[in-house]
Amino acid sequence: MDSVDLAFTPALEQAKLIRHREVSPLQLVELYLERIGRLNPKLGSYFTVMAEQAIADAKAKTEKLAGQGLKHTTDLPPFFGVPISIKDLNPVEGAPCSFGMRILKNRVANFDDGVVTKIKQAGFIILGKTATSEVGTLPYSEPKGFYPARNPWNLDYTPGGSSGGAAAALAAGLCAVAQGSDGGGSIRGPAFCCGLVGIKPSRGRITHAPLGDRLAGVATNGPIGRTVADTAALLDVMSGYVPGDPYWMPDPEPSFLAATQQPVGPLRIAFSTELAPIGEAHPTCKQAVVDTVKLLEAMGHQVEPGCPDCSELIEPFTLIWQSILAEAGVPFFLLGDVNWWLAWRAQFCSTGKYLRAVAQMQAIARKIVTFFDQYDALVLPVYMHPTIRVGEWAKLSPARTLERIINWVAPCPPFNASGQPAIAVPTGFAANGLPVGVQIVGRPAAEATLIALAAQIEAAQPWSHHRPPLATEG
Repeated sequence: MDSVDLAFTPALEQAKLIRHREVSPLQLVELYLERIGRLNPKLGSYFTVMAEQAIADAKAKTEKLAGQGLKHTTDLPPFFGVPISIKDLNPVEGAPCSFGMRILKNRVANFDDGVVTKIKQAGFIILGKTATSEVGTLPYSEPKGFYPARNPWNLDYTPGGSSGGAAAALAAGLCAVAQGSDGGGSIRGPAFCCGLVGIKPSRGRITHAPLGDRLAGVATNGPIGRTVADTAALLDVMSGYVPGDPYWMPDPEPSFLAATQQPVGPLRIAFSTELAPIGEAHPTCKQAVVDTVKLLEAMGHQVEPGCPDCSELIEPFTLIWQSILAEAGVPFFLLGDVNWWLAWRAQFCSTGKYLRAVAQMQAIARKIVTFFDQYDALVLPVYMHPTIRVGEWAKLSPARTLERIINWVAPCPPFNASGQPAIAVPTGFAANGLPVGVQIVGRPAAEATLIALAAQIEAAQPWSHHRPPLATEG
């Protein structure tokens, strides 16, 4: 196996190689750090590379693996020695956490986010902090004062946002698997842009400890992987209640990884290529849905047109979303143009207006969830049109940019509002060579069904063997 093949080996396989002592944690970390040093200047996928910490952790784990005291490698954590990236919205003790803000570039976190604690407990080695949009609010990762994150399939295009750096790093073979977060498509969108699997879990599946939930339950952490199995296994790691969480649910039985091996169907599945009030998806995104529907029908599932009405969600969701800028209390002059404008708007929103928006969103969410009384899953575009270029909207007014954003990401926020799980899966490539895919939405707490269905699709049309040409350069 050459170095490129090893870099793109699934995280679960890397864990097996380590337990069988066929590769060491130090070898893997050194491999990824070399690739990061060579490719990250082009990609901008990492804000911070934690080389010193990663090597120290890898050496300790390699020594433990070789030590006489370790009799059974089966006793090791599931991802012992496997390298991972963490999004720069999630604090990692001893590393900078900028939240995509230039003024915070050198502010070192003094604690681990709750999800980071779980990732460390699973044995992962953290390579660094990946690029995000400023305060995580935008679907592209180009904050002021940072090199823009770029798509490894074509450097002229965005890898999405706000987990754009995570997706770019993973697609380019600069980590084995990636942590992201999703408050309006920020996992699913980058997975779509970069040809990856991304899961937005159910509300309450993953802890917000120790800082808490700041967006009325619309945002959650989640996994990004190159395979369904890797993504499911990382979801197993990240899941679980921490005392004091405002939302919670029991751990799955069996595990999400086990769901990839479970038979599924026949299911009753709805699909749509349009979303009110936006209209019909771009032909490329529409075709991805149509092709997926044909595949599902061939598998024996009952598929029919249908979609919940989300047309009244835009206004309350936008009001709630912009409130994060008011809550953060960042001086306006430190923000980029779009966030400056959103923060300015947010200051005119009274407490009563905010609470009415939350109540309105919850009422719409009830209707969305009720739609799934008839269906096991819903297939939709991830985004309404293909990936945009880096800086494509930079010269637009903030109001016009917001309009473009809403029209692009429209299929994602409804299920942040409802708290339902959704998985983005790649389906192929557009005419320009960039990846495309679909999202599949499930009933509340039904990640296992989505994962089993995605694994069935993956088996029928494998995709993880595809690699960006940039990532295979020696």
